[in-house]
Amino acid sequence: MISKVATLLLDRVSMFEFGVVCEVFGIDRTAHGVPPFDFRICGIRPGEPLASITPGLTLSADYGLDSLRDADLVVVPPPGAQSDFPVEVLDAVRGAADAGAIVLSLCSGVFLLGEAGLLDGRKCTTHWEYVEELATRFPTATVDPDVLFVDEGNLVTSAGTAAGIDACLHVVRRELGSTVANTIARRMVVPPQRDGGQRQFIEQPVVACTSDSLSETMAWMSENLELPHTIDELAARSSMSTRTFARKFAAETGTTPVKWLTTQRVLYARQLLEGTDLGLEAISRRSGFGSGALLRHHFNRVVGVAPADYRRRFGCNTAELTQ
Repeated sequence: MISKVATLLLDRVSMFEFGVVCEVFGIDRTAHGVPPFDFRICGIRPGEPLASITPGLTLSADYGLDSLRDADLVVVPPPGAQSDFPVEVLDAVRGAADAGAIVLSLCSGVFLLGEAGLLDGRKCTTHWEYVEELATRFPTATVDPDVLFVDEGNLVTSAGTAAGIDACLHVVRRELGSTVANTIARRMVVPPQRDGGQRQFIEQPVVACTSDSLSETMAWMSENLELPHTIDELAARSSMSTRTFARKFAAETGTTPVKWLTTQRVLYARQLLEGTDLGLEAISRRSGFGSGALLRHHFNRVVGVAPADYRRRFGCNTAELTQ
């Protein structure tokens, strides 16, 4: 159960994620059946204006760092991927964790948790743009670069921006039940649940290729995704032996022709799911998978959700995905 919720306010806070915390935990929704939260905004010097990442906007905290220590949940919005966090802040967050608080970081707020020593031997995530830096700075942590959030019990970390909503609602659902989480989600007009294992939907651009012969072949493959392709045929189109084509393709793109082609087909299937009302079998044919079962398999592996779920969330046509 969580009743006392404290969020950390530091200089250069990101307003979106900070606003998410205030929206989920800081608004009185008792009239709608949501238990009341003792919500506190905590800073190093209460009442002192702090700059946000938004130009011309300052914020101040009503509570000091001591209010973190008896909180049930401590939330750390992103103050940037800095490494020079004040010692008193690290001590306060570490003390809250030692006292039994759940610690939740949003986006780059995870770097503060790392500096406080809370990521050692734990799984975590952050915005895809920061995952390499996070893994480098905290090598004893296991960084998952793809997921929306990671739940490690008393440590929950989330990816960037909207994933913070998912992580906050997940904690509410876990601690207070689905009814409370769904009520808050409905008031916020957001989906009540996105699974933490869902990918961060990173764009996967076509790999640049400096080889003229391969560039022409790759462009032809992209324009003819619905056709079957064999390595022998692609090698002949490139005027190479099969072995030379496979070796050169891997050297230029860092992957195999089959994997590259599969990724392009998934990307095209995403476009069709987002912008058309085509059924599953029609999309599978147009994207070159041939069957709905094969499309579902590869789509779920690359994107992290089923095609039907993807259309419900991102499609301009929200009709159910038919066969």
